[in-house]
Amino acid sequence: MQQYIYHLSHTDLDGYSCQLVMQYTPHTMHFYNANYGAEVMERLNEILEAVKNEKEALILITDLNLTSDESKWLDRKVEGLNAQGKKISIQLLDHHGSGQDSANTYTWYYLDVKRCATKIVYDFAKENFSLNEPGWMNDFVNVVNAVDLWLKEERENFEYGKVCMRLISDTRELNRTIFADEDRVYKMALLDEAAGMMHEPNAPILLDERIHGMKKSFFRDTKDDTLDNLATTHIVKLFGEKRPDMTIYYKGYKGFLSYGIGNTSIIGNGFLVAYPEYDFIVDVSPRGTISMRADNKVDVSIMAKEWAGGGGHPNAAGGRIQGFKEQFNYKKVKIQIQKLIDNRESVAGKLQPKM
Repeated sequence: MQQYIYHLSHTDLDGYSCQLVMQYTPHTMHFYNANYGAEVMERLNEILEAVKNEKEALILITDLNLTSDESKWLDRKVEGLNAQGKKISIQLLDHHGSGQDSANTYTWYYLDVKRCATKIVYDFAKENFSLNEPGWMNDFVNVVNAVDLWLKEERENFEYGKVCMRLISDTRELNRTIFADEDRVYKMALLDEAAGMMHEPNAPILLDERIHGMKKSFFRDTKDDTLDNLATTHIVKLFGEKRPDMTIYYKGYKGFLSYGIGNTSIIGNGFLVAYPEYDFIVDVSPRGTISMRADNKVDVSIMAKEWAGGGGHPNAAGGRIQGFKEQFNYKKVKIQIQKLIDNRESVAGKLQPKM
């Protein structure tokens, strides 16, 4: 029977490269990513909710160390699921020494500080997951290992790894909270392409010069344009697909709620043109800053004042929601904003009517 693997990994080059390796196994993969802190628990809760629907599955965690409390919590949660007749297992593969206490306690916690997580996963996958590796994989794993462990003496791998590291850190066109799957596909597609050119002459310089074009190629359909415009068109299309889950209403006006997108002037206006049935779009940042845009259908400066004591112009306004809590799950963002809307809708005064 094909094994279902729920794979949580870090958000840097090493973390995504672990998932790039696992893509070449015959198992059904469900990928998740998290940075350190509260996001780890958020993603683990998502995974636990998902594996409730499986009879048998593996929770694979890579390039993330768990604290003793987090490890204990996860171990007990999985024990609880297995007590219900399921077969859920855990395997953590990591190289951060801060996880030593957990590694000493749990058999599923594998720690090796001498290899990067990608190399650990690669070796583990060859032994346990029937890895169908392409010809470039071993060399690419060594590139990641050299830069992640900062092995400057491995000069060629180290220099190429530095560019690959920036390739991931500077790839921010898609928001991870809203477009988690799409962002991961984007980054792994770039890594896959980068892995294929590592033996070209002057490979680090070549990759450095090609990154912009690689990004444009990912977003381009037929007509060429600037990267900003290509990415905006792509994001607006993705927004369109997510409309059922991201629509809000305020005092009879139909709006679209995004989170952490930024660049609201370009993306927001692009969305309102593409979907004229919407009266406004609002983007909320992780710090609670709101940016509102309209297209002559409602005065968002009044709306910004009512929501956050902000202001601006009829078609472009903003403010900051006091007490907003950063979230790593869009549904929780929407719940916070919906509570705000419910409280503000009783405020006296009318918004500018549609023109």
